[in-house]
Amino acid sequence: MTADITVAWWAWTAVVAFILAMLAVDLLFFHRKAHEVSIREAGIWSGIWIALSLLFGAIVWATLGGHAAGEYMAGYLIEKSLSVDNLFVFALLLSYFAVPLAHQHRLLYWGVLGALVARAAFIFAGVALLEAFHWTIYVFGTLLVITGARLATHGDTEVHPERNPVLNLLRRAVPITDEYHDQHFFVRRATKVADHAGFIGVVQPRDIAAS
Repeated sequence: MTADITVAWWAWTAVVAFILAMLAVDLLFFHRKAHEVSIREAGIWSGIWIALSLLFGAIVWATLGGHAAGEYMAGYLIEKSLSVDNLFVFALLLSYFAVPLAHQHRLLYWGVLGALVARAAFIFAGVALLEAFHWTIYVFGTLLVITGARLATHGDTEVHPERNPVLNLLRRAVPITDEYHDQHFFVRRATKVADHAGFIGVVQPRDIAAS
């Protein structure tokens, strides 16, 4: 048995603030202008993020002890290994929507940021459900088993992103153009606002500040 570790609220606030600051620096300073990211640049940034993650692990070890640091590193390595699978999904989507190389960084940036926000929301909602209704753990477990079985039996079935029900629903609600307009998520054509072919968000009209 190990004692529960209590982390002060200001520590959580400092961590979240630092992450947001680094994301802002990445987008607003180093990738302010659209450009094709080279292998060298990608490698350098990957090294920077990994170094920061390991540094945070060292801080956890120094302040909370080896057990907490071990749990952090275990979680980090699991997430890192699982994120490799996402590379194939990213490559598939970027290829299908023919996203120009110069715009792929910003698209991935907002996509990953949105995924982090959605994941945090689902985690908090899941924890609340488990605390309120213990039986929901069996529901979540069943969903994981079904998902794993579907992935295992998926085989070489051809993937068609254009048939995704969420995308089809979005097309019904928002006019979508097949053309790209720099890095803007929304463009104005006559009196209509059309969502960008590969983006979801941002602005274009003259009376609204461009991204």
